[in-house]
Amino acid sequence: MKWLVSALLILALAAAAFAMLPSPVDSVAWTPPEAPAMTGPLAANQLLQKADLLARGEVYGPEDTAVDAQGRLYAGTQDGKVVRLWPDSRLETWVETGGRPLGMVFDEAGRLIVADSYKGLLAISPDARVEVLATSAGGVDFGFTDDVAIAPDGRIYFSDASSRFHQPDYLLDLFETRPHGRLLRHDPVTGETEVLLDDLYFANGVAVAPQGDYVLVNETWKYRITRYWIEGERKGEAEVFIENLPGFPDNLAVDEEGRYWVALPTLRNPQIDAAHPKPWLKEMIAKLPDFLQPPIEEYGLVIALNPNGEIVTSLHDPSGQHLQEITSVNPHKGVLYFGSLHNDRIGRLPFERIPGIGD
Repeated sequence: MKWLVSALLILALAAAAFAMLPSPVDSVAWTPPEAPAMTGPLAANQLLQKADLLARGEVYGPEDTAVDAQGRLYAGTQDGKVVRLWPDSRLETWVETGGRPLGMVFDEAGRLIVADSYKGLLAISPDARVEVLATSAGGVDFGFTDDVAIAPDGRIYFSDASSRFHQPDYLLDLFETRPHGRLLRHDPVTGETEVLLDDLYFANGVAVAPQGDYVLVNETWKYRITRYWIEGERKGEAEVFIENLPGFPDNLAVDEEGRYWVALPTLRNPQIDAAHPKPWLKEMIAKLPDFLQPPIEEYGLVIALNPNGEIVTSLHDPSGQHLQEITSVNPHKGVLYFGSLHNDRIGRLPFERIPGIGD
């Protein structure tokens, strides 16, 4: 019995020491809404399994994609590269940013505008010259430059997901549950960058309405998308576009029909939702090593919204074997391209393979 008493004493001392360790987060309570039922347009299917897989095994973490005027596909990878995939499937390293390229989009001049989580807002010329457009706004440095979109007037809208936590520590931002994110605008003519919205809960995907009258930004940790009016009578106002999403919304894009495509890397996690009302518990979880934290379900999920913020369809891979942890979905000439933060492939799915979309 002595060994058992000694073991229990050691465990008790270890638990006490762990409890006394400072937490990397200063958490606050939040009570999430009950997760929506996966029925109707959210009902599970296997549509993502119909996607072609590009550059399989040749890339790691192609978080976002963009297609140039010549039909070449670009993606930013975990090792700081922007790779280029030619129509004949030849893959090459085009640029190395020295950071972590995330959201990307081509402007009218053929420059690739990139949100690099470490380097800020970048512009890469057709001859592969990298220019830093902005690294701060409102006197605050970007902590986690995330996604980017361009309005019809050429102005660039982008997100700074968190001014407190950098890209490798994004889960700490989740456990803290404080609004460290911002929506920003860069004017390429004047070179000025301004803050449009702050106090966002992990500002992530960005998309500008085709008419240029509003911009959408995902608030990942609150399972919602916020709309900010940039033109018209409501200019400068913000409102919830859709809330209580079935997962964590990441990047966001709009197609030629005005549908908004939202990538959700994983479904809602019941353990995380249960922990949210208890700040002390989140602070304890944040101290745990990664392998002891709530697991991320391997699942592929993308949804499409109409201009009224209603879900019209969803694409799934419940097994997560074909496509999982989808962080971006980009429509281009009747095709969807899917990126991922950690996967080793890029998905491609023509609209014609999606019932109700390609009909």
